[in-house]
Amino acid sequence: MTLDPAVKKNWIEIQKQHDKPVNAIGVPIDPKDEATLKVWREEGIDQFMKK
Repeated sequence: MTLDPAVKKNWIEIQKQHDKPVNAIGVPIDPKDEATLKVWREEGIDQFMKK
């Protein structure tokens, strides 16, 4: 499954502002939500987490 480029770009910009995993609208991802975390990792959004 690939994300729409506009969604991915928006998600990256939102993730840059947070120091924990967030979804594409900025809500923290529940650690039990493996499906969203899988997409978060596969799409490379994890690389943009604020340190």
